Amino acid sequence: MPAPDISAALQRALALAAQAIGLSDPNPRVGCVILAPDGRELGAGHTQAAGQAHAEVMALRDAAMRSHDVRGATAIVTLEPCSHHGRTPPCCDALIAAGIGRVVVAVEDPNPLVAGQGLTRLRAAGIAVELADTATADAARELNIGFFSRMQRGRPFVRLKSAISLDGRTALPDGRSQWITGEAARTDGHAWRRRAGAVLTGIGTVLADDPRLDVRLVPTDKQPLRLVLDPQGRLPADARILQQPGEARAIGPGRADLPALLAELGRQGINELHVEAGPTLSGAFLDAGLVDELLVYQAPMLIGEGRPLAALSPLAQLGDAPRWRLVEATPVGQDLRLRLRPT
Repeated sequence: MPAPDISAALQRALALAAQAIGLSDPNPRVGCVILAPDGRELGAGHTQAAGQAHAEVMALRDAAMRSHDVRGATAIVTLEPCSHHGRTPPCCDALIAAGIGRVVVAVEDPNPLVAGQGLTRLRAAGIAVELADTATADAARELNIGFFSRMQRGRPFVRLKSAISLDGRTALPDGRSQWITGEAARTDGHAWRRRAGAVLTGIGTVLADDPRLDVRLVPTDKQPLRLVLDPQGRLPADARILQQPGEARAIGPGRADLPALLAELGRQGINELHVEAGPTLSGAFLDAGLVDELLVYQAPMLIGEGRPLAALSPLAQLGDAPRWRLVEATPVGQDLRLRLRPT
């Protein structure tokens, strides 16, 4: 009898977990595959919307619909099965009750309410538990980087997005910026918005461009919350950002209150915060060291005089400049997508 291909099943589970992007927030994106001893897939699923079934329950339901007996089977899960009662019962109890014989987990849950307790409960029930290799664990963690940030740091993972020319300009001197990048890059940008629990901009951007900042160029089950930093209450009642679909609202803190704002968004269950703002607010986030990732689309054009990516505080010397590590450089249509993180 051939042994189950655990490595392939983990990749399948990760692909399933990715289908929960734009659906499961504030819960993590999790995928689960159940394999028979001979390697056949008995069931598979991913986390649904908050309050609905988690990945393990979806996979068990799938197996039942296909009339498969899962007793003694192996469950491959991208995140440690939960062990606490939240909106739904514990997933580890569902696996135990179903008679699963072995569980392979990509990465442990950072939630203090779980944090290894799910694995302990499975082992106590006589189920063999294994952890995946480091590369798979990293992939699973990356898929839920915002959830890990909120659980471990109490704040969202902050991604700052910008579209720039080759000479680093985001707009003409009068603020006109449509369009620096091409259609493919704009669509790709919406896919990154879809990952976020909230999208944040400043009142200056709203007054100048009247953006919607929703997700409409890619399919999504859930719109991110749209936030406008507006300390002086200048947001027009008819601003497009306030229109459907989704929820939007103004928030009052100034740039000095950004750490407190992130902590509050963490308490509200925001895993990833997507910032699309002008130079002033972008510079405030960068100066405060609050940006976890830069998402930059660079277009093959030269603008000359214009607005910069960020209005940063002046440096005393070049050695004081913050350094960034290049995570990826990917062509998107005629443009280049750069992702960078602080070293």
